[in-house]
Amino acid sequence: MLRIDLMDDPFSVNKALEFCAASPHGSLHHARKLFDQIPQPNTFAYNTLIRAYANSPFPVPSLRLFSQMLYCNRAPNSYTYTFVLKACARLSAIGEGEQLHGFMIKSGFGSDAFSTNGLVSMYASCGRIELGRKLFDLSVEKDEVCWNSMLSGYADCGLLDQARRLFDEMPEKGTVSWNAMINGYVVIGDIGAARELFDRMPERNAESWNTLIAGYAKCGFVGMSRKLFDEMPEKNVVSWSAMITAYVQGGFPKEALDLYEEMKRVGMAPNWAAIVSVLSACSQLGALEQGVDVHAYAERNKMKVDSVIGTALIDMYAKCGCIDRALEIFDKLASKDVFSWTAMIGGLAVNGHGAKALELFSKMEEGGVRPNGVTFVGVLCACSHAGQVQLAMQYFHSMRRKYGIEPQIEHYGCMVDALGRAGLIQEAVSLVQASPGKADPELWVTLLGACWIHGNVNTGEYVLEHLVKVKPDDGGVYVLLSNIYATRGQWDDARRVRMQMKSKGLKKVRGHSSIEINGLVHEFYVGDKSHPKTVEIYQLLADIYCRLKLAGYVPNTNPVLFDIAEEDKENVVAYHSEKLAIAFGMISLDAQAAIRVVKNLRVCQDCHTVAKLISKLYNREIILRDRNVFHYFRDGSCSCKDYW
Repeated sequence: MLRIDLMDDPFSVNKALEFCAASPHGSLHHARKLFDQIPQPNTFAYNTLIRAYANSPFPVPSLRLFSQMLYCNRAPNSYTYTFVLKACARLSAIGEGEQLHGFMIKSGFGSDAFSTNGLVSMYASCGRIELGRKLFDLSVEKDEVCWNSMLSGYADCGLLDQARRLFDEMPEKGTVSWNAMINGYVVIGDIGAARELFDRMPERNAESWNTLIAGYAKCGFVGMSRKLFDEMPEKNVVSWSAMITAYVQGGFPKEALDLYEEMKRVGMAPNWAAIVSVLSACSQLGALEQGVDVHAYAERNKMKVDSVIGTALIDMYAKCGCIDRALEIFDKLASKDVFSWTAMIGGLAVNGHGAKALELFSKMEEGGVRPNGVTFVGVLCACSHAGQVQLAMQYFHSMRRKYGIEPQIEHYGCMVDALGRAGLIQEAVSLVQASPGKADPELWVTLLGACWIHGNVNTGEYVLEHLVKVKPDDGGVYVLLSNIYATRGQWDDARRVRMQMKSKGLKKVRGHSSIEINGLVHEFYVGDKSHPKTVEIYQLLADIYCRLKLAGYVPNTNPVLFDIAEEDKENVVAYHSEKLAIAFGMISLDAQAAIRVVKNLRVCQDCHTVAKLISKLYNREIILRDRNVFHYFRDGSCSCKDYW
C-alpha cells in the first residue's frame, strides 16, 4: 500500500486494516503496524483495532487506543464504547469501566439498548452484579442480548439461583441462553442440573456439547465425556481439544495422545489449546519423542511460541529430563510471564539444579515479575535439593512478609522435606505440628519418608499414629513404616504392621514404570511377563545380576516380608517394574542413548542401587523420574546423592 501510495485513501486502508485485524488469515501484529502508519486514523480504523484487541488474549491495548482516540479528537460511537467495555470486562477493570460509563452518559450513549448490553456485561463480569441488575431493570428495550448479558453475569458470578429465575422469566430463550445456564452449572460442579438442561434444549450447537464434555471431565466422569464426544453429530476443533484436555486432567495421558493422533488422521488441525494439553500428556508420561514431535508440529504450522505454548514446552522438556532444552525455550521467549518463570524454576529444582533455580528466581525478582504460590513451591524445592535449609526458611517467611502469599500445605511439605533431608527430624515434626494444616496427611507422609531414609523408628511410629487417624485407608503408609522396621532388622514389628494392613483390607497403590521407545510408551509392572520382549528382558536381567554380584552387589531384600527363603526374596526384588523398563531400554536403544524411565511411586533402595551399578558397569546413562525427584545415574552415582 505504501508503494502504490494508498495510505491516504481511507476506504482502502480501512479494508486492509479490517482484514489484518479481523480475518482468520490476518495478523493483529501486522494490523497494528499498518494502523501506526495511517496519517490520521478515522473512527472506523480505531474501532477495528480496539475490537480486535478486545477479542484477543491481550485486551489492554484497547484501553490505550481509546485514550489515544480521545486525545486525537476522534469521536467515539456506540460501537467504540461497546468494544472498550468488553475489554474492561475481560480485564475486570472496574475503575476504567466506571469512567467509561461516565463518558457514555456525557456523550448521550448511556441509555440505548446496544450500550446497555455492554454495560450490564461489564459490571457483571467485574463482580458488580447489583449495578448490572440495576441497569438491566431500568432498560426499557430489553432484547435477547440484554437478557443473556444479565444471565451470563449471574452465572459467571456463581449466582445460579438468580440466574435460573431470570432464565425461567425470559420471554425467548436462544441457544446462547441455554449454554450460559449449562456453563454456570458446570462451573459450580452441578453436572446433574447441567445435563437436565442439555437434554431439554430444543436445539444444540457445538458449544453445548463442548461445555458438557468439559463439565463431566471436571467432575471426574471422563468416561461420560468420551460417550458424549462419540455421540456428538459434528465435532469442531474445540470438541477435540476439550476431550484431549479431559483425558489429561483425568489422569489418562496415553488416551490423550491416542486421541491427538486420531484428530490429525481425520484432518482436524489441532489448535493451541490441544497442543498445550498434549504437551501436558507427554509431561505426565515422560514421552520425550512424542513431545518433540508435537513441538515440531507446532513449528511447521507456524504456531507462535508465546508464553502459553512456551510454558507447556518448558514443562514438557523439564519433566522429560531435558533441562537444557527447556532452558533454551525459556531463553528464546519474547515475553516471559509468571507462569513461564515458575515452570523453569520448578523444572530446574526437580532435576536437581537447585542453585540454578534459585539464581533464576533472583533474576525473576530483579525483572519485576511478581511470584505466585506455585513459584515458591519450586523455590523451596530447589532449596531442599541444594541442602539450603536456612535459605529455605528465609524464603518461606518472605512469602507472607514480602509478597502477602499465605503458605499452603504444599509449601509446608517442601519445608518438611528440606528439614528431613538435613536429618532435622524433630524440627520437621515441630513444623508439621505448628502448620495450619497439621491434620493434612501429605505433611505426615513426607515426614514418614524422612524417617524411612534416616531409619528413625521412634518418630516413624509417632507419625503413623497420626496418619492412621487422618489417612486410615492408605496402605502405602503401613508399607513405609514396615520398611523402616525392616531396614532396622525389626522383623516382628515389620510383620505386625503388615498384618494390621492386611486385617484392614488395605493395599498399596500398584507400582508401574514406563519407557518410550520410537514414540511408543511401554508400561511394566512388578514381575510383568506380558511384554512381547519378555524372554529377552528376563535373560538380560539374569546376565546383569550375574555381573553385578561379581562386582559385590548384594540384593536389598529388607522390604520383602514374606516368610520365604532368601533366594526367593531376591527373585521378588529382581523383577521390579523399573528394572524391567531399564532392561527393555538396554535391549532397544543404542548404547550411547540415555535410558529414560518414569515410575509412579518412590523408587525402592534396591532398584536405586542396581541402576547405579548398571550405569557404571555398562557405561549407560539412566534418567529415572519417580514420584519425588529425577535420578540421573552416571558412572555409578546418582544426582539425588542417595536421598529421595
